[in-house]
Amino acid sequence: MNDFAIFGAIASIAFSAVGSAMGTGTAGMGAMGAWRKCYLQNKTAPFLLIAFVGAPITQTIYGLILMNNLLAAVSVISDSTLIFSTGVLGGLAIGFSAWFQGKVAASASESFAETGRGFANALIVLGIVETVALFVMVFLLNVITMS
Repeated sequence: MNDFAIFGAIASIAFSAVGSAMGTGTAGMGAMGAWRKCYLQNKTAPFLLIAFVGAPITQTIYGLILMNNLLAAVSVISDSTLIFSTGVLGGLAIGFSAWFQGKVAASASESFAETGRGFANALIVLGIVETVALFVMVFLLNVITMS
């Protein structure tokens, strides 16, 4: 039964990392397109777009924190289904947060490169999307510690 629980724990970082990869890839494509438009218009390409591209990577860290806590719980919690489902569903939720953060970042890149305005607003929106991942991680860690 522990193998089932360990698989769930590992799934938390795997799904989080997949979401981060999808998010950073999407954000990167948005930044590249925005820079291309700047170059075609002989405008300075804003380096600050790198902040948008890197934003979704942090969800991998949340998946790692969740995985480590789930692995520690394997020896304490006898319900392997709880650990499995927490890892899989938590990893998926964190991964989707990263993916959609990347979509927002791609849009923010285009907007900021075109107008040179709204960088702080874009970071706030990216932070709001990231908050979903933080909430999922914290709430699930709470579930594990209460079990």
